[in-house]
Amino acid sequence: MVTTYNRRGFLKISGIGLASAYLAACSVGGGSSTGADQALRAAFAQPINDLDPHGPSSVDEATLLAGRLIYDTLIRPVGEKLEPGIATAWEQPDPNTWVFTLREDVKFHDGSPLTARDVKASLERVKDADTAQSALWTSVTSVEATGEHTLTIRTEKPLGTMPVNLTLMFVLPADKMNDEGFFRKPIGSGPFKVESFTPSDQLVLGAFEHWNGKPKTASVTLPYIPETSSQITALRTGELSALWPVPPDQLRELDGAEGITLETVPSYVYYLNWFNCGRKPFDDPRVRRAMWKAVNVEEIVRNLFGKGAEVMTAPIPSTVFGHADQRPYPHDPEGAQRDLAEAGLGDGFSTSLMWFGETGPLADGLAQAMISDWAKIGVTVEPQNVEKAEWLRRLNAKEFDMELQTNTVTTGDADFTLGRLYDSGADRMGYRNPELDAILRQAHEDSDRERRAGLYRQACEIIWSDAVGIFPAALISTYGLRSSVAGFEPAPSNQPDLRGVTLEA
Repeated sequence: MVTTYNRRGFLKISGIGLASAYLAACSVGGGSSTGADQALRAAFAQPINDLDPHGPSSVDEATLLAGRLIYDTLIRPVGEKLEPGIATAWEQPDPNTWVFTLREDVKFHDGSPLTARDVKASLERVKDADTAQSALWTSVTSVEATGEHTLTIRTEKPLGTMPVNLTLMFVLPADKMNDEGFFRKPIGSGPFKVESFTPSDQLVLGAFEHWNGKPKTASVTLPYIPETSSQITALRTGELSALWPVPPDQLRELDGAEGITLETVPSYVYYLNWFNCGRKPFDDPRVRRAMWKAVNVEEIVRNLFGKGAEVMTAPIPSTVFGHADQRPYPHDPEGAQRDLAEAGLGDGFSTSLMWFGETGPLADGLAQAMISDWAKIGVTVEPQNVEKAEWLRRLNAKEFDMELQTNTVTTGDADFTLGRLYDSGADRMGYRNPELDAILRQAHEDSDRERRAGLYRQACEIIWSDAVGIFPAALISTYGLRSSVAGFEPAPSNQPDLRGVTLEA
């Protein structure tokens, strides 16, 4: 049986939400209202340090923000839907084969045509890159340019997540993408072309005559402003046109400020506190559940984040496809102590918590609040606030007792987080569960949305009840906008589409 997808039909079977910026007009409040001479500036909480969409930073929010503007993908995330990108249609002649028909009018920024050969080279590059994105493509056995504008992808097993995975697979020019220095000023086919780039400092983009419409603004500048206070001041004084995400502890500074509006959207970003389930005493689920019961999650989230976060009800945010509400763990210190006694730890124990301060807003406060609650049940936790590079090394080597971090469900689909991180083969935190493995793999292979939702409901229940980690807070993204900004659409991915943004006089 051949399954064929076109624009209308595809919207019925898939849905995802859209996944550091400083948008300020060169002349805020008094410039031209036409896009031809408008220059936007934009500031995001994280620096853009790499424009390689297949490299080590391929799932970093800042790299993805830039990638959405510079490059194209076969399929595009638009709101909660998937839409054709440079692929106009696709079909499945059998469960392990996908055939894509590409647009014939797509050009790279240097004027060269984009063909199936470029898509093939890009997919093979990301598959072999050994990065977080590479894990999405392990089942791919071959990629063939079967025509100038036809691409065939074959997989070892059915890959039901093929369409949503392709929203992350950015296409680069095959003949140039491996040239030395290419990513200092890369060439894509997206709505903006790179004018200049200084890693962790500033990215300047110019509008490009894109197949899907030229942007309404002539240029976008994305500088990195490391100090939150400087970001807030710049927005208040009009040096910035927009700022996102506004940290929860800064909302009062902007709420009600003249000429500024705040827009919020639940995001794909959330906090998790993983236990090293392969290391005593956290190999015992009774201990893990006791640690969760000891933490007054609701009070901590309310007092620390206010309107900037919501208490999680599953191991993924409610914005993500595959989310299923779970029964909250009660704040029960006495019950936690009973659980520890049953596990042979009635006198408590000592352990450690690792995190890096820049992982997300108020990370230090969240860590200290949990450590304080654990102390009340006799568990002494050594705080280990380390540099990001050391945190990453220890995380990958599983050299931790507990670790706190933010995580982003980049595609808006549960497979990206649950399927990628909790399968025993991934071995990210020492947790192994063959039943969960079977559920996640079935959901990964199935293309039926309703069946996948049911499988992820089971997966959420297992991860939650086994207390693989504590899942305290899902962040709310708040965008601070000057009143001169028009056409700006907040996105849960923190990757807004800037093509339609203008500044009104």
